[in-house]
Amino acid sequence: MKTIIIAGPSGSGKTFLANYLIKHINNTIIVNTDSYYRDDFFVKFLSLFMNDIYDRIISIKKRELSNTIKSIYNNEKELKFYNYDFRRKKSTQLIRKMQNETKFLIIEGIFSHRIDLNYKTSLNIFCRESKKICYQRRLKRDQLERGRNKKEVSRKFNKSWELYLKDLNSYIIKNDIYEVNCLDKNSYKKLVNKLKKIDIHKKTKVNI
Repeated sequence: MKTIIIAGPSGSGKTFLANYLIKHINNTIIVNTDSYYRDDFFVKFLSLFMNDIYDRIISIKKRELSNTIKSIYNNEKELKFYNYDFRRKKSTQLIRKMQNETKFLIIEGIFSHRIDLNYKTSLNIFCRESKKICYQRRLKRDQLERGRNKKEVSRKFNKSWELYLKDLNSYIIKNDIYEVNCLDKNSYKKLVNKLKKIDIHKKTKVNI
């Protein structure tokens, strides 16, 4: 099994790329870190004083996320995932039964480059996009899917952009990075061809 990390700021096209890959690569599973947001009292309480709490790693269920990833690596037949409703700020648990062996595990989301993984053994993809385009996408998504107004989106986006870039340089410097731009369709096709050439049967050490 080969692990693919898709990193990038909010609105950079991570989810779009992950969905594109799963359509063109067989036996692939996507784990979205945004689906593992906590809905407990502690985080809700902190959100009253910290407008950027959901852009910080403390806001996600790291243990549950780690357990899901471990289950996938172990090729378990029944996997436990989570889903987060951004309007109700409610997390639910999902069970997925597996029929085939997983060849590629895609981990995407704003926290994908900050979880306890050995990024030296994964294929690290970075979605590079301008701040302006990312904001336009974030505005459209948050207004339609999360019921936020433009002022609220602008405030949250600017803060999340700063927080994301703060930890990004270290990740890029320490690891081999494959960059894509979702406006460049050829870069997507090249990536799919690259993945199809990977020998997924070769033993890969993965630390969680």
